[in-house]
Amino acid sequence: MRTSLIFAPVALVAQAACTSPDMAMNPAYAGDTILNAVAYINLNEREDREEIKAFIGVDPVHTEWCAAFLNAVLEESGMPSPNTLNHEFPLTARTYLKWGREVDYPLPGDVVIFPRGTQGWQGHVGIFLEPREINGVVYYMILGGNQDNTVSIKAFEASRALGIRRWTGTGI
Repeated sequence: MRTSLIFAPVALVAQAACTSPDMAMNPAYAGDTILNAVAYINLNEREDREEIKAFIGVDPVHTEWCAAFLNAVLEESGMPSPNTLNHEFPLTARTYLKWGREVDYPLPGDVVIFPRGTQGWQGHVGIFLEPREINGVVYYMILGGNQDNTVSIKAFEASRALGIRRWTGTGI
């Protein structure tokens, strides 16, 4: 695995997530998941194709890979994913709408699902880091794969979230 620079804000979020009372039921969920994902920041689907492919199990150049990336990060963190839970469509972002437990407001390490594309099955999924207000609009800072063809942290408008999910030991 390639070693990437861990940005101070991400490290602080991960540290805070490990000590949050809501994460006490599974402290590895937020901290390990975030830290494992951070290790892949800046990997690009073209320049780092083989490394990404080896990690997620599909060719990132020919597959929309945000869900595959999240599956791999969760599995690396000891968490179940739609892959390990034998979901019918483990590589689709909206599969995560049935994963874990729905919550109203995300905490660091939670999974957030957004719409994408023009088809009802299309979507995007990533790991919540923190909320951020930009020009009076609340955004969720999401760490995920296939964000501009790269593993990155990107702002998504909070009001567009289709669902926020937290692993509690149950779900698909």
